[in-house]
Amino acid sequence: MLLGFNLLLWTTHVTEEHFPLLDAIKRAGYDGVELPIFEGTPEHFARVGRVVRDAGLRCTAVTVLPDEAHNALSPDPAVRKGAVTRICWAVDCLKAAGGEVLCGPFHQPLGIFTGEPPTAEERGRLVDVHQAAATYAAAQGIALSIEPLNRFECYVLNTVSDAVRLVREVEAPNYGLLYDTFHANIEEKDPVGVIAPNLAHISHVHLSENDRGTPGKGHIPWLPTLRAFKQGGYRGWFVIEAFGRALPALAAATRVWRDFFPSREEVYRFGHDFLRETWAKV
Repeated sequence: MLLGFNLLLWTTHVTEEHFPLLDAIKRAGYDGVELPIFEGTPEHFARVGRVVRDAGLRCTAVTVLPDEAHNALSPDPAVRKGAVTRICWAVDCLKAAGGEVLCGPFHQPLGIFTGEPPTAEERGRLVDVHQAAATYAAAQGIALSIEPLNRFECYVLNTVSDAVRLVREVEAPNYGLLYDTFHANIEEKDPVGVIAPNLAHISHVHLSENDRGTPGKGHIPWLPTLRAFKQGGYRGWFVIEAFGRALPALAAATRVWRDFFPSREEVYRFGHDFLRETWAKV
């Protein structure tokens, strides 16, 4: 089991003050960390990457399209070009950090809705943007993993089947979908049952409890979920993703209004041990 931890629990931008966390995460038994790439330069992430490697860890990254000026769905070609540029910038930052997979909901700005399902035109524009981004990322040795989110955060990709259709249309060997237990728990009729039929398209996994808190302290069906991946031969990353109230902007974006765990240490320590033990039981 290749297990990482998403650093959004502490920050949206990793700097020197967060470097001690890397040793703590390594001591807890993790294989890697997931870096938020929301700002910064490749030069900054090159330094971060060196510290990650010095701690004995590997890294993936998560990014988003921050606003309407970078909307992959826009009818304005200049705005869609901005979306491509934004994703390619994140690829450059992850490449500089020595990372492997760039994941996240980089299909639309979060919290933007039309009141209707995505149109065929919007889907076509998204395919074009992601084909260009995937081509660029492939040249840098970076895989892209697109994340469907629940209906309260976006309208373009809400389910695994939505994302599978996109993956097939983009049709790039380094482009797949991210399965997130939190979002699947909301949107899927059968959150576990969708895994096996679509495993060939799943390139990254976020392990998140139903309340965004500590894995193993809620009602996500962890044993059958991990069984579906293990028996299906999945060899990619599993990354714990949890959110708290420490970062006001992120808390607002993820609708986190209360504490879901007594400490962040519990999340990464208990979460690690619980998931490793559950994986071993499969």
